[in-house]
Formats: sequence, C-alpha cells, structure tokens
Amino acid sequence: MKADVETEEYLEVPNKGMAAYRAPSLTQPHKARKALRDAYEGKINPLVGYYCGISSIPTGRVMAQLGADVVWVDWEHSACGVETMTTIVHDIQHMSEGRTMAFVRLPGHDHASIGYALDAGASIVIPQVDTVEQAQHVIAAAKFGPTRKGNNRSAPPCRWLPGIGDVGVDPKRSVWENVNDQAAIIIQIESEEGARNLDAILIAVGDQIDAVWMGTMDMRVSMGFDGFWGPEPRFLEVVEQYQQTLEKHNIPNTGMCLGGEWAKGADKAFVIVGGDAFAFLADTATIGSARKNLSPLSAKGKVNGH
Repeated sequence: MKADVETEEYLEVPNKGMAAYRAPSLTQPHKARKALRDAYEGKINPLVGYYCGISSIPTGRVMAQLGADVVWVDWEHSACGVETMTTIVHDIQHMSEGRTMAFVRLPGHDHASIGYALDAGASIVIPQVDTVEQAQHVIAAAKFGPTRKGNNRSAPPCRWLPGIGDVGVDPKRSVWENVNDQAAIIIQIESEEGARNLDAILIAVGDQIDAVWMGTMDMRVSMGFDGFWGPEPRFLEVVEQYQQTLEKHNIPNTGMCLGGEWAKGADKAFVIVGGDAFAFLADTATIGSARKNLSPLSAKGKVNGH
C-alpha cells in the first residue's frame, strides 16, 4: 500500500537539517529513504556523514552535536553490544533533536541483528552482500508484511507503544507500513563476486535497496591487493562495472570523501567526511611535531644534591 501523503521535506533542509525528515517520534527511523533519494536527485546536498568507529555511548553523544546529517555507527567492527548500540542510536537522534540520523552497520546478515538496529530507530548498512539470495534474505528480515521471501521481520511489541510511539508519518497507514518506507537499506559490495552479481541483486530487490557502498578495502583484500585503492586493471574493471550497474538501475552511490578531496564525493548521494579514528590518526602528526619542536627543559637547581 503506497503512501497518500506527498511531502516536500527537502525545502525545509536549510533550516532544519535532517529534522525535516524526522518521524513523529524520534524512536522511529527518519524518512531516510526519501532523504537519500532527494540527495540523489539533486534536491538537497549529498548527505554528510560522520563515522563512529570506536562505538561508545559518550562518543555517540558528542557526535550527535557536530551537525552531521548522519552518524554511521559501526557495529560490525566494534565491541559494543545490542544495548550499547541501541543507546547510541537513541542519543544521536534525541540529542540532535532529529537533525542527525543514525545509520548502523550491522555485524552480519542475521535476522536478529537486522531487527535490533531497525527497532532502535536506525537505518541499516549491510556488509558483504555477495549474492541475490543474501540480498533477498536481508530485505525479508528488514521489512514487515506478508509479501517478502523468507522470514519476515518480527513486530516488536514494546517499541512503538499504542498512542505513544506508533503515530505514523502517514496516519492512514499502520506504523509497520510507515517504518517500512522510512528506514533506508544500504548494501555494501565488498568482493569481486558481489560486484559481478550486483546487476542480478538489483533486478531482484533493487526497489527496496536505497543505496550501495563499495567497500574498497575489503574488495581489494578479497582480490589479493593491499590498500584502499590501486591501479590494478582487474580492480579498476570491477569498479567500472559497479558504477555502470548503479547507473543502469538508477541507484545512489555512497562512499568515503576524506581529507577535503571533495571530487571523490561528486557522484555520491551520501559521503563519510570524517570520524573518530580518522581524527585520532590526524593527531599522530601533531604528536610527532611536538617531539620535534619541544626542547628539553633547562636544568633547574641542583641535580643529585650538587
């Protein structure tokens, strides 16, 4: 059932940020699907994201105040559990008063992890999608309703309580129908197999995939190469195929845009421009400069009693 309500949230973005896309309750996901599509269509600037790689509650609370459109909570490569992840998501969306929304990168494809992140009110990033079958499973686990292939998402009885958190963006539809259309799903292509299968994946479930992210580091490791990028013809061929496939299916591209190299974000609807780990790495130069430029203190008083 399609929404009857057509809105123009993008007109409010200059004043409200992502609060223009917030749901009636901040315990629900933002209308992230629409925000990504509006960015892709040039109605708003690309979504600016900040990477929470050392995922902790105090870190998330600071990031909620930075003014980013998105905080990417890395649950895949961090030690945080379900309760910590949920609290980080709530803090990001509540402390920013909806101006920043949370995207959670999951630790895998399991049904429970998908539900935990979506129940928290986040949109989700699915790592290492290689096959049509994996993509179909993810979509089934992420969506309420009877029409999905596989095990559908379980309705959380104590998350959006009646009369408190279940008011929908479109009041004519159920909360389940509303949140299906709110939370975004980004899949990560991180292997040559995934890149080769991307066309078939988007044919099968592209209407439910809101953007794609090429994880170039994992991609290159899986191909036997080092680093985030390189000149190898085999790697560049895969990148070109990936880009052409997204253009064919009219699906937004997303990725990193670090160090002020804005040209890398020219073709992307959502970019990560900084993060906690990157900030720490940048300070290694400061520490090195301090060691080089701070001289030993002059001797003060006597040494060893003399």
